[in-house]
Amino acid sequence: MIDTHTKAGAGENAGENAGENAGENAGKNASAKIELENMRVDCANSAAFEEGLQAACSFRGDVTLELKDGSAIEGYVFDLKRTNASPHAVRILPKDGRSRITVEQSTIQTLCFTGKDAAAGKSWENWMRRYAQMKLQGEAAGIESETLD
Repeated sequence: MIDTHTKAGAGENAGENAGENAGENAGKNASAKIELENMRVDCANSAAFEEGLQAACSFRGDVTLELKDGSAIEGYVFDLKRTNASPHAVRILPKDGRSRITVEQSTIQTLCFTGKDAAAGKSWENWMRRYAQMKLQGEAAGIESETLD
């Protein structure tokens, strides 16, 4: 099963315990994202494929769609179009700079989580811990971000 819960406090009771559970959920979400990296989901298992598509929309890294015609599209999946009539479609912003593409779900053979989740392990608590360690060691500590590669 793929853990597609990605937003802290999401769900029916989002407002009730959002503050007290935000840190706990952020940690769970980071580990769920890390587990998705390098994962492949084939269309042969329709339930897993459906969950994979949902997870791809929440994943903050690149996804590669391997199509049934042998071609592949790598990019950021930003939307899953649902309609009453099948097939559904995935909207992707290709990594090569082309404009947004809509890909029919029925044309996808395999969904691959190929990119690094840019936000995995980047919680506020981790940043504060690294900042404090640098200050204690007498190093210059700033707000510059780490590189993604």
